[in-house]
Amino acid sequence: MLPPLFISQMKHLLGDDYGAFEAAMQEETPVSVRYRTGDYPNEQADAVPWHPMGRYLPVRPVFTLDPTFHAGAYYVQEASSMFLYEALRQTVDFSNKLKVLDLCAAPGGKTTLVADLLSPESLMVANEVIRSRLGALRENMERWGCPNTAIVSAEAEEFAAMEGWFDVVVCDAPCSGEGLFRKDPDAMQEWSPAHVQQCAVRQRRILSAAVQALAPGGVLVYSTCTYNRQENEDNTAWLVAAAGLELLPLDVPSAWGIVTTEGGFHFYPHRTRGEGFFIAAFRKKEGAVLRFSAPTGFKNIKPLSKNWIPEASRWLQPNLEARFFQTPSDEVLALPAKLEADYLFLDKYLKTKWFGVNMGAFKGKDFIPSHALALNRWVSSELSALDLTREQALLFLKKETFDISPDTPRGWTLARFKGLNLGWMKILPNRMNNYLPPERRIRMAL
Repeated sequence: MLPPLFISQMKHLLGDDYGAFEAAMQEETPVSVRYRTGDYPNEQADAVPWHPMGRYLPVRPVFTLDPTFHAGAYYVQEASSMFLYEALRQTVDFSNKLKVLDLCAAPGGKTTLVADLLSPESLMVANEVIRSRLGALRENMERWGCPNTAIVSAEAEEFAAMEGWFDVVVCDAPCSGEGLFRKDPDAMQEWSPAHVQQCAVRQRRILSAAVQALAPGGVLVYSTCTYNRQENEDNTAWLVAAAGLELLPLDVPSAWGIVTTEGGFHFYPHRTRGEGFFIAAFRKKEGAVLRFSAPTGFKNIKPLSKNWIPEASRWLQPNLEARFFQTPSDEVLALPAKLEADYLFLDKYLKTKWFGVNMGAFKGKDFIPSHALALNRWVSSELSALDLTREQALLFLKKETFDISPDTPRGWTLARFKGLNLGWMKILPNRMNNYLPPERRIRMAL
């Protein structure tokens, strides 16, 4: 049951459209995914109009029992939020080398969407201040497999100190969640006009830091999953009046059903096939471009010993320009060489961060590869791999063993399903060891 004060708010906002909105709130929530490549296994899936890789699924499958989901073939993402693709495509030149910040990133849907748009020379920084949500963000980013990334955990104000450093800032701000009432009825229990106002104030604090972190001429995209004016139009008006940003128009076909307002774009469930969502894009006025100098060394990671670099390099695609480092816990990191100065700058300002590709660790003379490496786009295609049946793949994902052909080559082997990497196995003379991390295993019955 919708809260009475929420009903009054929506009647005021929608007028004669309220009846259609209320009816849509009783309908089943659409299921949508965004694929990493143009390979769409479900031919019955309808296209999401505003993202070339977005698809609506006719029924909700059990994603946990789909090996391609674990391999990062697609991301389960609410369709309305995929409009971020259009907002960025129309306002940002992605042929340039860019530094992009997703300020409120967990669980990673928008981060992975933006990462797909970037050139290899660009840097994607995903931030999540709530530590309990970092695990999901890291898992989804590892599954997506982009090497030119950094995952950090910082307050918004910490980015304000990096004044003018980012070319693009995406801020999907914490909100009152009105657009998720159909999908998450529990969100209704937390809703109140006071909570709406509290969220609007917090959003302005976060946006203030986002504006400071944004370079002159850079693009800020602000979004919420809510309907009210306080968190949407009032905040976009504040960004224009107080922060001096330019609200950017977007070309939106009328057939998409998106509602254009004076402050941005609304998605309503009775007009679009998705949940409630609001988005607006801004450009920061031109000004003096600050010159930044990176420190000469990282605080807590050190260059990998030259003696180990040949072995570390063997696990990556040939001819990559990578720099290798080692953490205090002996993890080996591979960073894109062209981004080293950017990583150094992040290291200077932020305390909690994970850079580049976590490759694994040396144990004596042996190298033990990490699960993140298996899923990363930098992993060498020349390494030994074994294509599994669906039954074998699910057993692997339950962290169990299964019979394999006795003539399978010994040693570290990538477990694959339909050409997608799932993780590592080690083939021994009389058995197979499954190196899937225990926390990633399927716990439900097959």
